Order: sequence, then C-alpha cells, then structure tokens
Amino acid sequence: MGELTSNIAVITGAASGIGKASALALASKGAKVALFDIDAKELKNVQAEIENSGGEAIAFETDVSDPESIKYAIEQTVQKWEQIDIAFVNAGINGRVAPIETLSPLDWNTTIETNLRSTFLTVHYCVPFMKKNGGSIVITSSINGNRTFSNIGMSAYSTSKAGQVAFGKMAALELAKYKIRVNMICPGSISTNIDENTFPDEDKLKDVRIPVEYPKGNQPLENKPGEPEQVADLVCFLSSKASSHITGTKIYIDGAESLL
Repeated sequence: MGELTSNIAVITGAASGIGKASALALASKGAKVALFDIDAKELKNVQAEIENSGGEAIAFETDVSDPESIKYAIEQTVQKWEQIDIAFVNAGINGRVAPIETLSPLDWNTTIETNLRSTFLTVHYCVPFMKKNGGSIVITSSINGNRTFSNIGMSAYSTSKAGQVAFGKMAALELAKYKIRVNMICPGSISTNIDENTFPDEDKLKDVRIPVEYPKGNQPLENKPGEPEQVADLVCFLSSKASSHITGTKIYIDGAESLL
C-alpha cells in the first residue's frame, strides 16, 4: 500500500474486466482513480467497492468515442484533484466480426472509433495535465493485429489494435521530453465480458474461414485464459517508478498463446 500515493489515475472502460481489476489494483496501491465508462450502473459499483476498501474514486458516465464526453470527464477530474499522473487507456470492443466484403462501413467505423479514435482522444485531453509532472500512459492493445492474424473476420478490430501500437510509439517519442512514458500492453484471451460486445456473422464467416485448426484460446503457460487481475498487475508496474526507463514498448501478456 502507498506505492502510488499522491498519483491520480484516469481509467477508461473501468466498469468491468481489465479496467475494473486495474482500478481496484491502482487504488489498493494508493492512487486516486477516476473511472470512465458508458455503463453507469456498473461504474458506480466499482466506485463503491474502492471506497469501501478505503480508497478514493470518482465516476463519470463517458462515451470515449465522443470528444466532448471524454474532455468533460478529464476536466472534471482535474478540477477535483488538480493533476493526472496515470492514464490507462483501456476501453474497447470486438465489434462486428464478418468478412471484409460484408462488413458494413458503419460496423467498421464503430469499432475504429470505439477503440482507436478513443485512444487518441483520451491521450489528447490528458496530456496537457500530465506535462508538468510527467507520468505514465498505458494503452490496452491486443495480440490481434500485432502478433496474431488467425481470427478471421476481425479486420476492423485487428486494424484498431495495430493502430494503437503505432500511435503509442509515436506518442512515446513525442512526449518523452515531458517525462511522460507511453507503453502498450497486448493481452491474449482474458476472462472478461468483451464477448457481449462481439457480433459474429457466423454464416458469412464460413465462406472465408481458413481450413486450419488453430488452438483458439489455448495458452501453454497455464492452459486457460488469463485473469483481469494478472493484467492489472502489469498496469500497476507500468504506472510505477519500477518501470521508469520503459517507454514506447509493447508487452505481450498472453501465456504464450500467440506463439502457437
């Protein structure tokens, strides 16, 4: 306890899964956390859990793909706590899973805007409040689009995740002079509720699926999907002084799943 005391953390997608686990972990280490998510009910539950454990949290119902929504939440956070030291850019969806020829432009845009545009927006609005003291930005990317390309039908998702890594590396160099570190984590299969935001077109996918049996979700290290808390431990490390010389780096956390 106390490793991150006096730090202010912003977390998108904080109502569940990796975002929730990371919010609880950061708070347990002394950080004050601002929780952003579109799910207001679950967001309040996370806030209550943190406060009941002796931590400090505020919550904002936020559409991370909307500039005004994310800007308001960040400005309100600074108005309350005067600074931002940690930005965990985590919100995302799998979106529509379909062949390229049947994936609609709307479905493409929804995934890109929710995952990639929101990454830019969150960093864009956090940076002015991080420049004075420096800090850490952690972006949740994925093995998909960076080391795995066998998930047929996920062209929009994989493109958004590859884009996050490129953006993060550009940001790491641009923001280095302000002592703002930027790193990207690439989880494999993690036990979360992201499948609720996944919409597969099974009939159409049959036409383009490659006839090779891939060990989907098989992770040699533990032979099961990872847990959000394991990712949260990595987020805490990248947010702390223990990682003070690490920036512009993508880190895989997938139990060797993507090496198969």
